[in-house]
Amino acid sequence: MSTTVSQGPQLDANGLRQALRVAGGCTLGFAISNLMNWPYGIFFTVYPMLLLGLVPVISKPVLKQFIASAGFSAFIVLVLQGLFSHIPVVMTLIVFLCFCILFYQMSSGGGFLFGALGAVGLSIQLHFSSYVTGVDTVYPLIVSNGAATLLSIVIAVLMHGIFPDVAPRIPRVPPPKAKESIRHEVLLCASVATLSFVVFQALDLQDSISAQASSVLILFSLCWKAASLAGWQRAIGTLIGCNLALLAQFFLYNHSDFLLFPVLVLWILAFIFSRYHILGGGMPGIGFGVLTTFGILFGNSLTPNQDLVYSALYRFSSVAVAIALSLSAVYVMHHILNRFSVTRHHTYE
Repeated sequence: MSTTVSQGPQLDANGLRQALRVAGGCTLGFAISNLMNWPYGIFFTVYPMLLLGLVPVISKPVLKQFIASAGFSAFIVLVLQGLFSHIPVVMTLIVFLCFCILFYQMSSGGGFLFGALGAVGLSIQLHFSSYVTGVDTVYPLIVSNGAATLLSIVIAVLMHGIFPDVAPRIPRVPPPKAKESIRHEVLLCASVATLSFVVFQALDLQDSISAQASSVLILFSLCWKAASLAGWQRAIGTLIGCNLALLAQFFLYNHSDFLLFPVLVLWILAFIFSRYHILGGGMPGIGFGVLTTFGILFGNSLTPNQDLVYSALYRFSSVAVAIALSLSAVYVMHHILNRFSVTRHHTYE
């Protein structure tokens, strides 16, 4: 009597190479930023994850969107901090308009990468720049963001050269959307992202960059039904990522200053959960949540002088609260906008 052993889903040849690209890219960015002792290591670790994880194929339009998103967010941060930092109302309105532009690009489908990377980059840079005094101190942030963008492009091209696809990919064609649905998604996401920015500024939550980034990442789904699922996936991914970061800290103990050890740990974790991310269709989910979680923790906290254990525990609790409040805001905006025919979403029942 023969028995059949069922196997879980497996990566195809292209998927395996993409997982190798993501793991190698974020690890290389992390290693270079640590060797050069550059500030804001979070950019150098997470940007390659975003570029290689969200986009399976590198092309000129993709690179143009990536560079344009970095330039857009840097320009807005310089303008806001240089001209309007003392006028909170005007600053908030400009932030809202910027998020409207970015989420319109995502919703319409023409510039999804520009909108997605721009929303994350703008959120992170606004958070960091809000706690510095004077325009001069914003420059290291802008320079680090620009350097991370250029380095991520070089790393992405290098990874595609080392681990190229073995078969052509079928390009994703976004389904057409009604104008009412686009208006709904833009207003909903821009309102919640701006509300997140205002709350974090008003409460002076300086150490909660991951929570603010998570409140923006769940908006990538663009509507209530998908965002609620994305919120749960983000929370689960954050919990797993924090636990893995804790295990890494215990494993490394006092040897995190020897760069080879954290590099090996980061590569192993990134490769394992890149596989889950790609098996899930390559869109932000649990696997992507795990990736960005320990990417942020490694890029921002893994040094001999910082306590990753406290960072991980604080990060999960702050992310859980941020996601719960953001989903509540999404739910409220979803029902308000659906009261009007010009902003009624096609999923509304």
